[in-house]
Amino acid sequence: MRGSLLICVVATVAGVAIGFIGGAFRWCLKAAEHLRVDFVDWAHRLPGPGWLLPLAAAAAGATLAALVVRWEPLAAGSGIQHVEAVFRGDARPPLIRLLPAKFVGGLLAIGSGLVLGREGPTVHMGAAIGAETARRARLPDAEVRMMQTALGGAGLAVAFNAPIGGTLFTLEEVTKSFRVKTVLATLIGASAAVGCSRLVLGNHPDFQVAPTGAPNLVWLPLFIAFGLLTGALGAAYNRLVLWFVDHVAALGRVPAPAKAALIGAVIGLAMFVHPLTVGGGDPVSQLILGGHHILLSVVIGYLVVRLVAGPLSYSAAVPGGLFAPLLAVGALWGLAFVGVFNLMWPTNASSLAIPMALVGMAAFFGATVRAPVTGMVIVVEMTATTTVIVPMMAATAAAVLAAYLVRSPPIYDSLRERMAVAAVIEDGRG
Repeated sequence: MRGSLLICVVATVAGVAIGFIGGAFRWCLKAAEHLRVDFVDWAHRLPGPGWLLPLAAAAAGATLAALVVRWEPLAAGSGIQHVEAVFRGDARPPLIRLLPAKFVGGLLAIGSGLVLGREGPTVHMGAAIGAETARRARLPDAEVRMMQTALGGAGLAVAFNAPIGGTLFTLEEVTKSFRVKTVLATLIGASAAVGCSRLVLGNHPDFQVAPTGAPNLVWLPLFIAFGLLTGALGAAYNRLVLWFVDHVAALGRVPAPAKAALIGAVIGLAMFVHPLTVGGGDPVSQLILGGHHILLSVVIGYLVVRLVAGPLSYSAAVPGGLFAPLLAVGALWGLAFVGVFNLMWPTNASSLAIPMALVGMAAFFGATVRAPVTGMVIVVEMTATTTVIVPMMAATAAAVLAAYLVRSPPIYDSLRERMAVAAVIEDGRG
């Protein structure tokens, strides 16, 4: 009983810390996004080659983020695979110096326009806070690892304003078990974290969804077919992520900051063409879920750019995750699917646009990460919408099945294996 009470106290203290820090991180990213849009608009009005300015700004941000990673190598990438490795006993819990590296590096990378997710830094920052708090409470090593795992879930909860989703992420994706102490620590940490982050960001869902009713069940086969196609698309996306990661890492003679600068320049060029093609993706998701009309050709253009820009940005090995861009791709994919279906089917199915976008967010997440329940709950919490839960469940199940049938491993399993290989190579050099 005494040990359980101590775990509750530690989880509360750490949850409050990641709540305020993660909330501040998200607030800074929103401010950076507004500045980025205004900056691009200003560059368009300049005489001469104004496109060079967004290109240079994105390259500079990516370069500075890569220099942060040079100071703290553990800050590279998402960090979720490291949290999983720590729980499995394959890596040591992060030190607190990771916190400023992830905060500053993530702000530079995502704020400059790279197509990366805010959840990577918040998960890793939460894990570092959880591990440090547990060490200071003199908990045993096993419970230090458990606490960093639980607070990593709290960090995800802050990133998406989804306390239940963050808890399920810890249990479904990381631990793949429901141990009482882990459940208790994660629940307390996530609730404290999201409560504090809402004091910074406001007590409301992340997305405002236009009024939409439950789709007629006659459309359920269409949602299942959409889910099967989404599973194939998710498998292709995972392979593209790994292809970029492997090929960019293979350029061993090119310094990491130079690689990041080149990737940032490419993203900066896309940003000049249209700001909605870059960044985490929340603005384009809000346009879709808010019911704004977007031309099908524009939707397909956004989708194609983001399908490539996300994996390319992740290969820069700067602080940033994959989750948030996945949600934007899923929403675009759902809207594009309905648009193409409308061209081929005599019955007008435009009423399915918002439901299919919501379903696409969850199904694409499930296909790539292979955590279907977490994906569905995150989408429901972010949108405060439950009217599409039946087609969402059917499509997400179909997407996960399709990903299994094509033998596509979960993305974080593949990234964790590459992290382990890199660690062995580094130890061999040492």
